[in-house]
Amino acid sequence: MTLAVCALAYGSRAQTANTCLDCHGVLDPPLRVTEAQFSQDIHFQKGLTCASCHGGDPTKADMDAMSKAAGFRGKIERNQVPALCGRCHSDGNFMRQYNPGLRTDQFSQYQTSVHGKLFAKGDTKVAVCIDCHGVHDLRPARDSRSNVHPLNIAQTCARCHSDAAYMKPYGIPTDQFANYSKSVHHEAMTARGDLSAPTCTTCHGNHGAAPPGVDSVKNVCANCHVFQAQMYEKSSHKTVFQSAGLPGCVVCHSNHGITHPTDAKLGTGPEGVCMQCHSPGDDCDRARVGLLASLTKLDQSIKSADSVLGVAESSGMEVSEARLQQDQARDSLTKARVTIHSFQPKLIDQDIQAGLKIAAKDLQAGKAALSERDFRRKGLGIAVIFILITLVGLFLYIRQLEGKPANG
Repeated sequence: MTLAVCALAYGSRAQTANTCLDCHGVLDPPLRVTEAQFSQDIHFQKGLTCASCHGGDPTKADMDAMSKAAGFRGKIERNQVPALCGRCHSDGNFMRQYNPGLRTDQFSQYQTSVHGKLFAKGDTKVAVCIDCHGVHDLRPARDSRSNVHPLNIAQTCARCHSDAAYMKPYGIPTDQFANYSKSVHHEAMTARGDLSAPTCTTCHGNHGAAPPGVDSVKNVCANCHVFQAQMYEKSSHKTVFQSAGLPGCVVCHSNHGITHPTDAKLGTGPEGVCMQCHSPGDDCDRARVGLLASLTKLDQSIKSADSVLGVAESSGMEVSEARLQQDQARDSLTKARVTIHSFQPKLIDQDIQAGLKIAAKDLQAGKAALSERDFRRKGLGIAVIFILITLVGLFLYIRQLEGKPANG
């Protein structure tokens, strides 16, 4: 497209409030910015215009709109982006008029991040504001179409971090998104719609993005997994991991590809984690075997009670109280699995024994209900037989009366 085309566009709408779009709306990409596109931008919706970033005078319908006298800056080079965005977003007085609750430390946080530190050294390949937020169609994070909406953050980060060629100079893995996509966190986010579930920024931060250090991994996980962290503080693993420079939770659960934890992690199969460090037959191995057996016993006891209670309930028997108590048994199993992080068998056994006691009581309640059901069925059967005998007797008696000759 030529300036002549722009001039025609200007002529058609000479007095519009934002003449930039008159021209750029008909240019070829990447210079094209349509009114429909820009109207979705949060800046436009707050009353800002093209000139807010690019300078110039959007009210003029001639080339003077892009003159130096009008403060025209033209294309914003990549190395200018963070400072340009920070010019407004770091000004509390300016931002307060648009969103009093919006933080104004994004630029200072960015400067502390891995991205910002490399950027300061002249590496313009690292992420800057527009890589995550977009350019002319920025949407607030609460908008599901936004690049930084919780459901979209992982894909946004993956645009760079899953590109092996792009990431090659940095020598870091590029399988984070692939692993995260198989994780329990991703399942909670996408399948269950839990927007509070962890995504990249939950653990790494957003503007101040950095990989959690070995000493801080537990603190990151503890933001959500509070009780597990409290149990870990009581565990001998904490001291051992710290002295060996191992990253706490990640040793057993990994980082991006965290799968749903099961009792199999205490086993010796593919999911088992204990024997990665321990030797067969040592004290911890024997404790592991005992804990796995106890957890399995409680799990099976709960399932057995559930099965019997289910049959009794489907038979019309009243077992609602036992059903409610089963929730307590399941809570005990959950607590025991959390207390595993202390790796103190006595503490874990307290929860297991409490659960076994409840499950055994509920199992007996289910069996009692089935016995009562059977008793009722026998009583009903006897009653039915008695009724049938009575009916047959009446039938025969009536036949006998009908067979007698009438008198006189």
